[in-house]
Amino acid sequence: MKQRIITAVIAAAVFLPIVAYGNLPLTILIYLMATIGLFELLRMHKISVISFPGIIAYLTLWIGLIPSEYTEILVDLHISKLTVLGIGVVFLLIYTVISKNHFTFDHAGFIVISVSYVAMGFYYMMETRELSLLYVFFVLLALWATDSGAYFVGRALGKNKLWPEISPNKTIEGAIGGIVAALIVAVIFTLFTPIDLSFVRLLLMAVFVAIFGQLGDLVQSAFKRHYGVKDSGNLLPGHGGILDRSDSWIFVFPILHLFQLLP
Repeated sequence: MKQRIITAVIAAAVFLPIVAYGNLPLTILIYLMATIGLFELLRMHKISVISFPGIIAYLTLWIGLIPSEYTEILVDLHISKLTVLGIGVVFLLIYTVISKNHFTFDHAGFIVISVSYVAMGFYYMMETRELSLLYVFFVLLALWATDSGAYFVGRALGKNKLWPEISPNKTIEGAIGGIVAALIVAVIFTLFTPIDLSFVRLLLMAVFVAIFGQLGDLVQSAFKRHYGVKDSGNLLPGHGGILDRSDSWIFVFPILHLFQLLP
């Protein structure tokens, strides 16, 4: 527990000031975190980073992460991020033939989903920061409140398992407690911050953050269980890898944009 707390304090001391400052330092940090996150996924599936599929995966990821204010580079080249993803898919499928099916259709599908999963999550985090720092802090605080609420309510009142095949310790009572905790964060932000969202919209966002944050955690639990690993990596002592620490918010930020809950 002591190691977890020390790691969390150090990580927060590095991460939060960079998020607050934004601009190029945040872009560099996001690229670094996403790069490590994709590495963690490829390693689970035993795909070498130094290989043709690994190179295609990283090129696609890095182009997909280009912030919206710099996408004129792609416009000048008359291509879009979707086009780049499509080209990547074509090259991966061709490689299944060149490798004589040592690299299979399943491998190609895994890479496409992994790149999309990581790129969307980290890209929309940057886009949310571009809209407002308060939005980012609201999401992060609501997620932390959800985790804490789910943990403490689950321990005190939890009797009914939420999804025992995936995460045996989570309970329905804990999940509800997490949603309530996120709603409390919405009330606090309405009363004490100048956030430019209506109370009703903030409550709706809190519910989405709590539900999809917990789903994001379950998604990662599912693929770690599938690959037989405890953590996605070991970069953060006591916490695991980058994806272990960002599994909730890389799920939530895209959802808020795709459901148009942010202005």
